[in-house]
Amino acid sequence: MGDNNNFNLPPGFRFYPTDEELVVHFLQRKAALLPCHPDIIPDLDLYPCDPWELDGKAMAEGNKWYFFSRTTQNRITGTGYWKPLDNDESIVTSTAGKKVGIKRCLVFYNGEAPAGVKTNWVMHEYRLSDSGSGSSSTRSSKRRGSPKVDYSKWVLCRVYESDCDEDGDDGPELSCLDEVFLSLDDLDEISFPN
Repeated sequence: MGDNNNFNLPPGFRFYPTDEELVVHFLQRKAALLPCHPDIIPDLDLYPCDPWELDGKAMAEGNKWYFFSRTTQNRITGTGYWKPLDNDESIVTSTAGKKVGIKRCLVFYNGEAPAGVKTNWVMHEYRLSDSGSGSSSTRSSKRRGSPKVDYSKWVLCRVYESDCDEDGDDGPELSCLDEVFLSLDDLDEISFPN
């Protein structure tokens, strides 16, 4: 897991969670003040950090960084800002089809809004849906006598640097054979012997 060797995890452990797993097994537990085992995703105040500064601060797996942060409207960092894309995606359970969360995709821009320069840095911000967050976390904190903290405002973030083309194509990665077949798109130009 990158440079995060401070966790007691078994050899060969890899962290490749699905969207559903991130919401159900990590974010819902965080919002409900329940422990996560293993507790590997740290809390981080994202917005003072530029994405390339996450290494060593967030939980890393390959070229992806994971962390919890508080929701905020201010998505400005030291050198730029995170701009949300238009569509949010619903996260539903694979067993019951119940909506448990929402995934928002954001892209990092260098400079000041709105004239910043788009980069290849992408963030998926997971938050609980209204039906998935409930008010149990508020009741739990009152029961314990701790200060009133709204833990339903947590988000789980996955940040990575995309390998998209210069023209902005974020399509699926093609194998070598797929690229060869696509290069043969105009068979009229191929001459066959008689």
